Amino acid sequence: MSEPRPAIKALRRRKERHKRRSKVYRVPFALAGALIIVAGLALSLPGIPGPGLVVIAVGLGMLALEFDRAERLLEKILDRVEDVRERTSTWQQITLGVLGLVAVVGYAVAAFVFEIPVLPG
Repeated sequence: MSEPRPAIKALRRRKERHKRRSKVYRVPFALAGALIIVAGLALSLPGIPGPGLVVIAVGLGMLALEFDRAERLLEKILDRVEDVRERTSTWQQITLGVLGLVAVVGYAVAAFVFEIPVLPG
């Protein structure tokens, strides 16, 4: 098996520190991780704007500190992301970054010009 990626090494170090904490801290932390995943799933529904996949990844990272299955799932996801990144050329990465930035700026301008509510109110 290959050497774990730096992100996985950092996760394992943090998990060791996390396991030394009391159950009073760890149980609410795990519940918060689960709620964050549920919120990410809600943000991922069609027609709902928001960074659903990023929110899911944060929740999964929290659960990975507590549960081995979540850690293995996160490790698989990070491996796939890294493999895709390695197969993508520098110019493709730059192009995707610029397109993402244009999309965010475009949305911000449209929200300002057309008075689109950014937060429900």
